[in-house]
Amino acid sequence: MAEDLASEPRYLAFFEEFNQQRFYEAHEVLETLWLPLRQGADGAFYKGLIQVAGAFVHLQKDRARPAIALLRLARNNLKGYPAQHRRVDVRRVEELIQKWLSALEEAGFNPLRFGPPPRLELPPRGK
Repeated sequence: MAEDLASEPRYLAFFEEFNQQRFYEAHEVLETLWLPLRQGADGAFYKGLIQVAGAFVHLQKDRARPAIALLRLARNNLKGYPAQHRRVDVRRVEELIQKWLSALEEAGFNPLRFGPPPRLELPPRGK
């Protein structure tokens, strides 16, 4: 069943919503998939992705502190997974998290206001 989740419509919708900057909707759609699975082997993986989306909800509202907290939690939740997991390049997600954390913590500004929005990509099926 877990492998089937990589093509589950709610899972795919998460990436579509996220990449359209509908971070709240991305969070909500993936949460419906995660809730019944949260105690399973992939519970922290889905939770980490949800937290990334949640961080950007906060950035849309210009709330850096909760965004930083969620990005740190997401990084922690994703760190135990292999480089490629459920069609996601986990290392690339970790790089995205670090990039945004650095901008928020070191530069002291909300990069969502000044630069291109984040993207989370899924490789085509079979890769």
